[in-house]
Amino acid sequence: MRRLIAFPCAGHTLLGTLDEAPGTTGLLIVSGGNEIRIGAHRGMALLARRVAEAGHPVFRFDRRGIGDSTGENHGFESSAEDIAAAAATFRAETGVTRIVAFGNCDAATALAFFHAGAGIDALLLANPWVVEQTDDLPPAAAIRSHYARKLRDPREWLRLLRGGVNIAKLFRGLTKLSQSQSKVSDGIPARLAKALAAIQAPITILLAKGDNTAIAFADAYKAAAFDTVRACIRIEPLDSGSHSFASATDKQWLFERILAALA
Repeated sequence: MRRLIAFPCAGHTLLGTLDEAPGTTGLLIVSGGNEIRIGAHRGMALLARRVAEAGHPVFRFDRRGIGDSTGENHGFESSAEDIAAAAATFRAETGVTRIVAFGNCDAATALAFFHAGAGIDALLLANPWVVEQTDDLPPAAAIRSHYARKLRDPREWLRLLRGGVNIAKLFRGLTKLSQSQSKVSDGIPARLAKALAAIQAPITILLAKGDNTAIAFADAYKAAAFDTVRACIRIEPLDSGSHSFASATDKQWLFERILAALA
């Protein structure tokens, strides 16, 4: 059975959807960006149904200022109270004794930052967000990967010679690559590395290898700031460029990894 649940958070009212099941280990889905709890193309709603049919209750919700929830949207870095309130409601409504939380993009980063205050027992972090956004271009690591792939393709050289390449866009990309990346101690990559190093719960990171956000995370993960956390993290790569795991094959891969974490 699927039912709607309203619950309080910092003086506001959040709306969540519970897919009921008899299991005592449940899945908490945290939405990324400004996405409502149903997910892109109903992806999270369909995922929740499948997981519940496999025996595990699933709870997903809109944070403050998103979808059906009241309040103002201040982004993922202000979602600590929302995640904690959702986890507490999930426990109260179902009696689950263990919560596995799944988040994609900045929801993954939010879970790394705030899961402890919510008492979450295990984390599935998909394509974690590490980008300090300064323009409308993809992250530098994604640009680097994109150009490296094109330079290996003779057809791209022919396109360049024939004038089929946007020179202005190419110049902007090369300019961004030439600029030194921020290494400030309070930047998102450094803060995420610190958060991951402190986590005691099991962590699985899911990466769609062709996705720009995943490419940026993989690049940051190779940096020195992440050296201390590599041993305690399991990384599962998927040969896909879909940020939201959109294809049927991607969805099945994600479902299987979620069931493994819940087991």
